[in-house]
Amino acid sequence: MRLKLMFAALFAALISVTPALAAAPTLANWAAVVVAGDWHAHSGAPSEVFDNARRDIAADLLRIGFSPANVVQFSVRPARYPEFAPRNSDGQTIATTLWDLSNRTDGGCLAYFTSHGSTDGIVMGDDTLGPTRMNQLITNACGDRPTVVIVAACFSGVFVPALAASNRMVLTAARPDRTSFGCGEQDRYTFFDTCMLQSLPSSGDFPDLARNVIGCVAAREKKDGIKYPSEPQLSMGADIAALLPRWR
Repeated sequence: MRLKLMFAALFAALISVTPALAAAPTLANWAAVVVAGDWHAHSGAPSEVFDNARRDIAADLLRIGFSPANVVQFSVRPARYPEFAPRNSDGQTIATTLWDLSNRTDGGCLAYFTSHGSTDGIVMGDDTLGPTRMNQLITNACGDRPTVVIVAACFSGVFVPALAASNRMVLTAARPDRTSFGCGEQDRYTFFDTCMLQSLPSSGDFPDLARNVIGCVAAREKKDGIKYPSEPQLSMGADIAALLPRWR
């Protein structure tokens, strides 16, 4: 009788562990938007620099485990890239799309923005998406889900105070008072987007990715002798680390 009770207790313990293992976070049920907000170099000349990053970062998200159905791309010239079916980069379209994605997924949210920026916010076509509006967009769609927001733009540190929350990781390409680099006519990607693409495959999770990108940007700017480095900013919420999936 005692032996039977021991086996019953062991079986119950195994059952109790199984759901926890099954519930391990996965990127397959995360919602993601990847947004290119402009099509000009810093000189005003035409440039593919932001759309190149939008396309290739979205592809890398699929490689690390995101579902194709849950990753939507945005461009200010969507008709130019029919093979990627991007939607138009305006605040309302982004907000509506992320809302729809979050309603058909049950994991976290990723929002990646790459464009020009100012102390007022990030360029979205003919408009500027500011910190308050971006926070509303993210909050309405993602609520208290684990959320990663990456803003690749000059002065993008202005977004950190508005976006910081216990369930969020926020990574920006620059301090609130600094520019970022690499958006010339001949550049394939900005410095920050280059480092993101270099670091994604070799990183293990989002905090690891953030550290690798920050180090990569600093090394690139030092190599180029930049006098006032961009100094990317990272905000890690108190609860976010335990909620983030690993892909390596």
